[in-house]
Amino acid sequence: MPQQPRVTPTELRQGAGTKGGIGESTLRPDGTLKVTGEFAYASDMWHEDMLWGHTLRSTVAHAEIRSIDTSEALATPGVYAVLTYDDLPTGVTHYGLEVQDTPVLAHGRVRHHGEPVALIAADHPETARRAAAKIRVDYAELPLVTDEASATAPGAPLLHEGRDDHHSGHVPHPNILHRQPIVRGDAAAAAARADVIVSGEYYFGMQDQAFLGPESGLAVPAEDGGVDLYVATQWLHSDLRQIAPVLGLPPEKVRMTLSGVGGAFGGREDLSMQIHGCLLALRTGKPVKIVYNRFESFFGHVHRHPARLWYEHGATRDGKLTHMRCRIVLDGGAYASASPAVVGNAASLSVGPYVVDDVDIEALALYTNNPPCGAMRGFGAVQACFAYEAQMDKVAKALDMDPVEFRQRNAMSQGTIMPTGQSVDSPAPVAELLRRVKARPMPPEQQWTTAGQAPDVRALPGGLSNTTHGEGVVRGVGYAVGIKNVGFSEGFDDYSTARVRIEVIGGEPVAVVHTAMAEVGQGGITVHAQIARTELGVSQVTIIPADTRVGSAGSTSASRQTYMTGGAVKNTCEHVRERVLEMGRRRFGSYHPAWATAELLLEGGKVVTDGGEVLADLVDVLGDEAVDMELEFRHRPTEPFDLRTGQGFGHVQYSFAAHRAVVEVDTELGLVKVVELAVAQDVGKALNPLSVIGQIQGGTTQGLGVAVMEEIIVDPKTARVRNPSFTDYLIPTILDTPTIPVDVLELADDHAPYGLRGIGEAPTLSSTPAVLAAIRQATGLALNRAPVRPEHLTGTGPAA
Repeated sequence: MPQQPRVTPTELRQGAGTKGGIGESTLRPDGTLKVTGEFAYASDMWHEDMLWGHTLRSTVAHAEIRSIDTSEALATPGVYAVLTYDDLPTGVTHYGLEVQDTPVLAHGRVRHHGEPVALIAADHPETARRAAAKIRVDYAELPLVTDEASATAPGAPLLHEGRDDHHSGHVPHPNILHRQPIVRGDAAAAAARADVIVSGEYYFGMQDQAFLGPESGLAVPAEDGGVDLYVATQWLHSDLRQIAPVLGLPPEKVRMTLSGVGGAFGGREDLSMQIHGCLLALRTGKPVKIVYNRFESFFGHVHRHPARLWYEHGATRDGKLTHMRCRIVLDGGAYASASPAVVGNAASLSVGPYVVDDVDIEALALYTNNPPCGAMRGFGAVQACFAYEAQMDKVAKALDMDPVEFRQRNAMSQGTIMPTGQSVDSPAPVAELLRRVKARPMPPEQQWTTAGQAPDVRALPGGLSNTTHGEGVVRGVGYAVGIKNVGFSEGFDDYSTARVRIEVIGGEPVAVVHTAMAEVGQGGITVHAQIARTELGVSQVTIIPADTRVGSAGSTSASRQTYMTGGAVKNTCEHVRERVLEMGRRRFGSYHPAWATAELLLEGGKVVTDGGEVLADLVDVLGDEAVDMELEFRHRPTEPFDLRTGQGFGHVQYSFAAHRAVVEVDTELGLVKVVELAVAQDVGKALNPLSVIGQIQGGTTQGLGVAVMEEIIVDPKTARVRNPSFTDYLIPTILDTPTIPVDVLELADDHAPYGLRGIGEAPTLSSTPAVLAAIRQATGLALNRAPVRPEHLTGTGPAA
């Protein structure tokens, strides 16, 4: 049965005398190394006699492969191997997170620009790149599928002919990957009761995770015929599940160790170089390192789904929502990746954090020849939030109501029934979050000096480009709030594993924690040490590097790791603590009746009663023995959404954040300066307050990026990516990042360890629509797409 720990007075007391436990802002052990440049990332790895791997990628988006000639590449001095699909060692030639539709190397045809076609191993990276350029691939281009119209038109090319996956039986067309309707109440009848009805169509662009550390890894062949892979990833055991069958090896012969990860945000859930590096290492018998450059990284991982969203809301004159209808079309690109789960999230969260009893919802993902899309921070809820928050402003305007008051009037609370029929059974302080961001003092207006000179240009639209001195600059204020699920949903068997050992080393009790959790920058290793200190009452905690020698920790995504792997560490520590206390009862129980009668705690390296009386030192209790346990942790079960009605207990937990954006817009030049993005968020319990604020500010900044600058541009005529570099794909710098004041609420969720909530994704949802709302207020423009470009503000380009 799944454990469902509650927050009790004993838990709050446990470990209270031990420094560095939960609730403290302990510093991250990797922080200084990363700031000083001493941290070893995956791209820094080195091995004696190492070869360099490289991937040849398709230059077209959809084509038949007539032939591949590798002879000239193989003859290049320094080249050790060139592999194509025909060189794969087993009959397992495809992989995938959920649907195994992605070929290890293209066979027969390519389905997107940048698809892997061949692999090269050479003694120098430049040699590998030169050899790749000598491979001759004869392509016969095929008609493109780029949107819903071309995907479902009569006679449209089928991107996966004969598909037979668990989604194919309920979709109306083979180029529709997954479809999820949600129907509750009677939206049509409710619309008749509405005094105002507002509709809108919205477009959300394709966003890149833009992590700073590119895909990289080192594969080392082993004497037993297996391979050791050191890789930057988000989910070691999922990688292993997909890699081993392709290599024709049992899982125990594919040993994986997490190397330094330079950011992830969902882009490392899918495989990149993992199988390719292992194939080359096993073929050559030498270690092979693969490191993508920035150009290749844009093709080597999935992106955030671009989306078209149609919404309709109705409301009564007194400001109560009557109904909602929507249709969300997500472009999944050439392969499935995490698209089915993204569809489920987009559909089930499409109403937002509001009470709407009558809904008619449809969400679907397409197969197209555009770049594959999958997991990215916010995972379907981001696109939906952009649309429903724009709708909230539209309805409020139609009713001549304050947009915050209108949202508060319809805000959900604990006990609200979601459109899926699931009750929100933990705090949902939506109205309070909005109240807090609205009540925060406004940032000061820009002031002209007495000499009539402009203020510091860094604070104006255009910044150091010095494009404006304040002429035509208008201030706008906008609000938004969002809801995000935490953890894997829809019946997924989401669990995590932790191994904990406590023993005496050097005369001091020491705890050792081992999990397969991918530390991608979120601070999980810091939290694990804090949990161990709290639960075991020891100061010294060692975190063993993540690998596959311990059970799965699941993915570092879906805001789940502190809940799930933190819960596993807590759960295992609790069992270890009970074993230690039992040892103490056996050894010292006859000396003091409290061993049998009192509630016993571990803190400060001692066994104490709940009244604070010291009974023994941990060193004496343990002696020469060690306690070592490995246990799994599961949250309460979920269930799939009904494929006809969308009903079901689909999500484990919900998280909420609200933003107020203050922007200044040069309406003549179309430039935007975001002055402030104030945020309020309920985190349940802040295990590490400093890390909590960092996560909230980071998610807020990513939402800002997609609001005003970040978009992968795909040529609609060729389906080729036009801007695969940080020169042309812009991300916020420190000069673009506004002040981000954070207001943290701690309303415990009784179903979660310590009452915590996952926090990393929620602020990414509402920051984007808040910025767009502020720009709309400043300009009076409808602005139905994200990101907003200068031409949308000056009238020189289309709005979408």
